[in-house]
Amino acid sequence: MRILVVEDEANIVEYLQKSLAAEGFAVDTATDGITGLEMALSQTYDAITLDIMLPGMNGYDVCKEIRAAGITTPILMLTAKDGEYDEADAFDIGADDFLRKPFSLVVLVARLQALFRRGSNAVRNSMEVADLKLDPFSKRVERAGQTIDLTAREFSLLEYLMHNQNIALSKSQLLEHVWGVDFAADENVVEVYIGYLRKKVDTPFEKPLIHTIRGVGYWLGEE
Repeated sequence: MRILVVEDEANIVEYLQKSLAAEGFAVDTATDGITGLEMALSQTYDAITLDIMLPGMNGYDVCKEIRAAGITTPILMLTAKDGEYDEADAFDIGADDFLRKPFSLVVLVARLQALFRRGSNAVRNSMEVADLKLDPFSKRVERAGQTIDLTAREFSLLEYLMHNQNIALSKSQLLEHVWGVDFAADENVVEVYIGYLRKKVDTPFEKPLIHTIRGVGYWLGEE
């Protein structure tokens, strides 16, 4: 599952990026409302966590613009402000849920999972490429009717590749979106995990779906 976190407090950004990645999510971040809006409009996400107090454009206006563009991605509003009017306003402009700071990771993940289950993007979120199927709700992966067991990191990598099927992705892109921008590791870790995926997703089957473009990166799809 791919999450966009729009939050200007650096410590919260770092915490959410690392913690959600450890839970198996692919996490993108933006630290101001304008950048967050641009990312929400130009890329595909399974959910967006959106702070209300943001530089450039506040969370209310970002949410309004996202909904005005016809994007139905579930939005979870986050705020440190108190008062019932904040919650009512968030729902009025199209937010799907509301969570006050400070919050626990357990509660946040539970809220996100609930949004995935009932969100309007449920059909889109169930992905298929050829005979490969990935269900982000149940974390289930199948190919040709056979269940494939993946680790959380392998699942996130496969999910990101499937989100961008037929698009070549560099090692740096994969490292940033799957491991996070602050992950201190050589880009070769991507090559290692691509190898793990190929053994599980491609090797037992007739046609490979994970491909290498030398000097560019990797793409997933039918040749």
